[in-house]
Amino acid sequence: MVRAKLCGLGTEADVHAAVDAGADALGFITDVGVDTPRELSPERAATLADTAPPFVTTVAVTIPESVGAAVEVADRVDPDALQIHGEFGPDDVREIRERAGVDVVVAVSADDRDRAVELDGAADALLVDSLTETDAGGTGETHDWEQTRELREELSTPLVLAGGLTPENVREAVATVDPFAVDVASGVERDDEPGRKDHDALAAFVTEATRAADTEPPAEGA
Repeated sequence: MVRAKLCGLGTEADVHAAVDAGADALGFITDVGVDTPRELSPERAATLADTAPPFVTTVAVTIPESVGAAVEVADRVDPDALQIHGEFGPDDVREIRERAGVDVVVAVSADDRDRAVELDGAADALLVDSLTETDAGGTGETHDWEQTRELREELSTPLVLAGGLTPENVREAVATVDPFAVDVASGVERDDEPGRKDHDALAAFVTEATRAADTEPPAEGA
């Protein structure tokens, strides 16, 4: 069964709603250096992560400038896993894992197959996303799911699918790619308050992702 990570949580109410929705993982964005309403201070991220119940994975999402900066975020937030964006090589990822003592998820662009293959086996998971030029996610844009499925079949490392996912399209996305997990941020947010979550959308996203196991992938050429 596919797992669901609900990312960019910024309030206690959003965290509780995500847990109630059945999220497997909660994402807290901190120290990213880009303009986003989802960014939290490391201290705030740590406070919210500390409210997560047992068996729900907490993930600190960051764009660190160095291995040391990544380790510092892990130290300050104390998450179960660290999701890093940026041009880190396999040796860097292994060093972060060793020094931080947490699982490391590396974000890679959906159109950068070579980098995904290079990182295969170094990271605990690879998050395939529609990234910006600054390696940030949250673009709200999808990518070629058939191409991502081919990549998933080539990798030994678990693949997390992100990029433009919503409650309306996640079932098809999962049926097409068959990822280890799906990740959503902008696709479950309120229209009237940037960065805050629509609690009904959180629940619908997890429900639809779970139901995807019963959905046949689209016929080739359809």
